[in-house]
Amino acid sequence: MTDVLEHPLDHPEHGHGHGQGHDEHHGPSGLLKWMTTTDHKIIGLSYTVTSVIMLVIGGLFAEIIRAQLATPNGSLVSLSQYNELFTMHGSVMIYLFAGPFAFGGLANIIVPIQIGAPDMAFPRLNALSYWLYLTGSITMLAGFFTAGGAANFGWVAYAPLSNSINTPGAGADLWIGGLLLTGFSAIFTGVNLCATIFYLRAPGMTMFRMPIFTWNMLVTGILILLAFPVLTAGLIMLYCDRHFGTHIYSVAGGGVPVLWQHIFWFWGHPEVYILALPFFGMVTEIIAVFSRKPVFGYKGMIFATLSIAALSLGVWAHHMFTTGVVLLPFFSIMSLLIAVPTGIKIFNWIGTMWRGEVWFSTAMLMAIGFLVTFLIGGLTGIYLASPPLDFFTHDTYFVVAHFHSVVMALVLGGMGGLYYWGPKVTGYLLNERIGKAQFWFLFIGTQVFTLPQYLLGLNGMPRRIAVYPHDPQWKMLNDWSSIGAAMVGVSTLLFVVNVAVSWKKYPAGDNPWDAQTLEWFTTSPPPHHNFYRLPQIRSERPTWDYNHPEHKSLAHGDHAVAAPAEKVPAP
Repeated sequence: MTDVLEHPLDHPEHGHGHGQGHDEHHGPSGLLKWMTTTDHKIIGLSYTVTSVIMLVIGGLFAEIIRAQLATPNGSLVSLSQYNELFTMHGSVMIYLFAGPFAFGGLANIIVPIQIGAPDMAFPRLNALSYWLYLTGSITMLAGFFTAGGAANFGWVAYAPLSNSINTPGAGADLWIGGLLLTGFSAIFTGVNLCATIFYLRAPGMTMFRMPIFTWNMLVTGILILLAFPVLTAGLIMLYCDRHFGTHIYSVAGGGVPVLWQHIFWFWGHPEVYILALPFFGMVTEIIAVFSRKPVFGYKGMIFATLSIAALSLGVWAHHMFTTGVVLLPFFSIMSLLIAVPTGIKIFNWIGTMWRGEVWFSTAMLMAIGFLVTFLIGGLTGIYLASPPLDFFTHDTYFVVAHFHSVVMALVLGGMGGLYYWGPKVTGYLLNERIGKAQFWFLFIGTQVFTLPQYLLGLNGMPRRIAVYPHDPQWKMLNDWSSIGAAMVGVSTLLFVVNVAVSWKKYPAGDNPWDAQTLEWFTTSPPPHHNFYRLPQIRSERPTWDYNHPEHKSLAHGDHAVAAPAEKVPAP
């Protein structure tokens, strides 16, 4: 049974979500527990650890790429090895880190607790999702151990570069297989998120009382279900072209190579927001808590998220302006329109901080760094949405810089999420001094890394080249970019050091930030089924309402009228 508490004075002996002397769940322990569990918290932690390892692996590939480009005639790797490195760097960061970290890791841990649910709707499917993700990651990286090396056709796998003639060997097939496995993992996670949010909310947790992070994960889950099956079908057709002579993407057999671009980017642009929306949600939660204010424009944030999701399905062809087969005005206008709800979010974040009691913790600094970096990436995206400017910068380092501004903003947001929710998962805080040093290396390194690449693109440097002997004037900007990449590497090392130094050293308590949403009402770490007791839920800030009865939330027309405490079954 889960008690519903009215306010602290009713049950002074219970404290903050406590009440049982121990967690009554019994089961395997040690390695067997991690391998057989269906507990969403342990699965989410497995996702998080695995995805951070993928971040480190992808980062190592990036450092090698930047070392190669530090001189016009770099010889650190061969040209074929360079092709493998930039292909696998992009693939690891997009497919194996950013998405799984957000909707597999933190969402898996946090969403059920934020809505008062005991677990995900389909626990066994949740476990299967993780093992598919891990298997797909290993499968994709296994290409490095084949005779022909890993996939080398770029992370977008454009036809006809990705056919069996231009890229023979097992590495490309393992890339396709790994992506299919991780794609099914994402689809199953999308099903689980939607079902959990729609059907397992606690009493009183109406849709417009859900935290913004949960709202963003619901929209992300819906986008996953719309986009990932398209990519899955495209990958199966690509594999059939490579091995069964179907010629779907081959002109010689009556196929259309540009069809792959349509399929890929129809998945790829919703994917941009499948990646971004979870981090938007993380940043929203962090800014509200460390500004000591409710979210400014709560419903506006929700409708902006829904608008982004709807518009993201109609902008895929802005990646295809130079192909000559798409209607430029339509896709340009749609691409410019999507900046409007994103801009609304920026102003809402600023409005949340405005006149707040801002606490510049590491998590808050990461969130602010996210805002600045994502704003740079977003503004340069507006340039790329204009066909004349896109023609000029297409396939140059300007596009590379734009992508990296966006992805590095997500890294900043993700690090903020780890510092913010880490204590809830582990029960311990990370060292703030090391965390702030990590932030400055990460934030400054990101700008030093990306801004020279914008200039390189405007000066004509093409992407995906390993040497540039005829253009030595590009060396200085490449050197600066390489220095920035090294600073980002140092920040990652500082994070690892922080985890090692802080391990079980700084007990966090149940709510170290005096946070607002429901996950901070339970213990740190939460019990097996998340809650012993729940507060009355009358707004999107139930924990704040419970801890601060003198500041009753009258949000969205809800009246904070005392209701008698009642006992209800655990949802």
